[in-house]
Amino acid sequence: MTLFRRLAANSKGRDLAVGDIHGHFARLQRCLDAVGFNPLVDRLFSVGDLVDRGPHSEQALHWLAQPWFHPVQGNHEALAVTYLRGGRLDLDMYRAAGGGWFLDLPSSEQLRFVEVFANLPLALEVPTEAGLIGLLHADSPFADWPTLRRRLQAEDDPQVREVCQWSRRRLKEGDTQRVQGLAALLVGHTPVLQVKQLGNVWHLDTGGWSSGHFSLLDMNRLVLLSPAPGE
Repeated sequence: MTLFRRLAANSKGRDLAVGDIHGHFARLQRCLDAVGFNPLVDRLFSVGDLVDRGPHSEQALHWLAQPWFHPVQGNHEALAVTYLRGGRLDLDMYRAAGGGWFLDLPSSEQLRFVEVFANLPLALEVPTEAGLIGLLHADSPFADWPTLRRRLQAEDDPQVREVCQWSRRRLKEGDTQRVQGLAALLVGHTPVLQVKQLGNVWHLDTGGWSSGHFSLLDMNRLVLLSPAPGE
């Protein structure tokens, strides 16, 4: 697994980012269609949690095979990896969090998903017209991005991983401290009614997988495309 991944700038089209998907790929596709997403030149970045809770988690493999789709590993992908490869896991919690579709698969099918999930990075960065953009599932354990980059490139530290995939501290505390070295850090994990910006950290999980809506962020301009301003 490559814990940290850097992608080149997109010189041909748009880079869009979306919050947690949780098996609602058809709903997300309608949202992409509404903003004229062009897979020939545009890219979609995801802050993770592609699966569980929604009706079509099995479609994750199809989306992950698309060259224009770039997610980080969320805690729900990590749960599947832990289940199959060993580690501490509360099975009742996992099933209650929507993991039943995975737990009930034959082991050979579970392996197909885990082989792909395990190779998703914990962190992504991409240069844009707005500056360098970082993506994590939950939060950065460090106040500056270069430190996180160095740590992830050096080792898989369980404490660092825990914050990257599970932390809700920033939202709970209303922490507006910027993550230095980035124009913006894009995260999900904790649902919010509307996209919330704390410092330069954008919380994008607006419950498109539940009773809310998917929010698409134009990463080059740091402007929301969906919902449109004023909606």
